[in-house]
Amino acid sequence: MIVMTLRIVSVQRNIGVAIAWIAMLYTLPIVGLIAYLLLGEPMIGRRYRQRMQQAQLLTNEMAVRERLILDKGQSLLPDNYRGVSHIGTRWTGFGVYPDHQMQLLTSSQTIFERLIIDIDEAKRSILIEFYIIYPKGQVLEVLAAIVAAAQRGVECHILVDSVGSFSFFNSSEHKALERAGVLVHQSLPVGLFKTLFKRSDLRNHRKIVVIDENIGYTGSFNLIDPKFFKQDKKVGQWIDVMIRSVSYQPISIATAMAKVVVTDIGAESKSNLDALHQRMNTYTRKLYVLPPTINDIDRRIQVSNDADHSDSQSAQHLSHQLATGISPIEIAPMPTVHNVIAQLIPSAPQVTAHVIYNTLVTLIHRANKCIQITTPYFVPDEALSGALATAAKRGLDVTLIIPEKVDSFLVQHASQAYYQELLEAGVKIALFKGGLLHAKMVVIDNDYCLFGTVNIDMRSFYLNMEVSLAIYTPEMVAQIADCQRCYLQNCRYLELVEWQQRHGYQRLFDNMVRLFSPLL
Repeated sequence: MIVMTLRIVSVQRNIGVAIAWIAMLYTLPIVGLIAYLLLGEPMIGRRYRQRMQQAQLLTNEMAVRERLILDKGQSLLPDNYRGVSHIGTRWTGFGVYPDHQMQLLTSSQTIFERLIIDIDEAKRSILIEFYIIYPKGQVLEVLAAIVAAAQRGVECHILVDSVGSFSFFNSSEHKALERAGVLVHQSLPVGLFKTLFKRSDLRNHRKIVVIDENIGYTGSFNLIDPKFFKQDKKVGQWIDVMIRSVSYQPISIATAMAKVVVTDIGAESKSNLDALHQRMNTYTRKLYVLPPTINDIDRRIQVSNDADHSDSQSAQHLSHQLATGISPIEIAPMPTVHNVIAQLIPSAPQVTAHVIYNTLVTLIHRANKCIQITTPYFVPDEALSGALATAAKRGLDVTLIIPEKVDSFLVQHASQAYYQELLEAGVKIALFKGGLLHAKMVVIDNDYCLFGTVNIDMRSFYLNMEVSLAIYTPEMVAQIADCQRCYLQNCRYLELVEWQQRHGYQRLFDNMVRLFSPLL
């Protein structure tokens, strides 16, 4: 016990995590000992980390050879966000990229439709990375489109988390993809022997689709049909969002996403790394990624015009939803926004430090007007909850939009333990009643947004592989804020008086679970 206590104190830099592990160790000595040996330290694996570094080096060398600048655009930002942007650039190498067309996709139906259209029109490559692929419902249509793309000669790679997509790897759809020539990679595979050398609960939580290195998707959406996924949990359908980004610039958000995916694939095995080495050494962007033809551009313009026409109707439909409080499960897509400035921020344990956490805390402390956070899982640490409380005390309008019920019993109660101190500080807590709101969006002062896969919990900040999109264009941020306002129409605000009237045993249980919140 003494040796393990000294180990925890010497290794764990986060005091909350250290206290939680020590509490577990002394409360349940045998369980605590075994749990810490297996899960206590973020060991992603020495060989995996080395392959990751080598893959990053290969792609960086290729970028230098092809004169592709991964860090540019700082001069396009207002002064108050240049320092925040530099946090991401320092740890990921990705800077700010201008000249994007972006569209917020706010329903699973729209995401499936746009994704299938882009896959059907792919000419060269399709790169896909998901935490969960659940082959039911409309997901089967997406997988069929990928099979058809591979059969017509498009290079297709799918990287899927081993644990999150366990059912997919045991499905007939997985075998059909491989028979068609799709290269399916298993991310962070688990096993009894592997557990001795790396943590099995460090997961690849990223959601990325890149098509022909010009079109990129990211957001909270796993490749699941919410009508079929986890309906036994009694929390309603999952509600997600994605952003579709298009750019024909030499370097864009889509090419940054492609770099993330190929690096993650290369890190999975030596054979993958060797294949990436061969590809990077012979890669010539001028030959491999052909510029769009005139016909392609004309077709894209026509598709964009058709989409903008329907989206103008969608905007009117959204206004109606905001006014009437209709369920946002099927919010119509927003209009396409042009000339968007954005930055990709991938994060991974032992690779990018705590880049998202540091970015978020910095943003909260620098906010001047309002903070609006949408997250399904809200289990902050003391510094983050204190930053939100302080922002509210400074007079800012701080709103948390979280589901009334989530699919994790412990997370539900750990989250509730933070409510009283936040309510007392003036933070508004809006409980969403229309299902499991799985979107992850942070809007600051209506001119900055952090959008992607990151939950407001320590697992996302410290343990999982995640990806976020920092958006600096107010018009695009306004769309995301509008989406949040639509969610608020389906929320009930939690009142401090109501929360204080709970039974003492309920508060005690929440606070007991909170002791272990850094481990959830």
